[in-house]
Amino acid sequence: MQHHEGLRETYAGEWQGLTNAEIRERFPQQYDAWAQGEPVRRGGDGELSTEVADRSVPLVLAAVDKLPEDGTLVVVSHGGTIRTMLGRLLDLEPAHWERFGGLSNCCWSVLGLGARGWRLLEHNAGTLPQPVIGDDT
Repeated sequence: MQHHEGLRETYAGEWQGLTNAEIRERFPQQYDAWAQGEPVRRGGDGELSTEVADRSVPLVLAAVDKLPEDGTLVVVSHGGTIRTMLGRLLDLEPAHWERFGGLSNCCWSVLGLGARGWRLLEHNAGTLPQPVIGDDT
């Protein structure tokens, strides 16, 4: 296992650590623009989605290049970073990356490399473990 700083979550500037409600209250115009899909630097000096893809996708592609034939690469990151990687790898316009929706905790996406490039084989797959009644009683 390797840790790569380039796979970290999106830096959100002054939004960092705030709830959605707090962001909407303190930065209403900026939040509205971001929610409409405009390329906005969250919190004034945060990262654009394209910048997140710029730092994360090269790491993934370099790791893919090192795989043995029929090898599998597992990338663990935050949902927003995964979404930008998916969008870039699938050659979608950044304005469409949000169409993937959020990636639930402990879920995954699967890409495969075909003759015409990357293909999305699964998205938001898996389920969260269900609590077992009586475990803590």
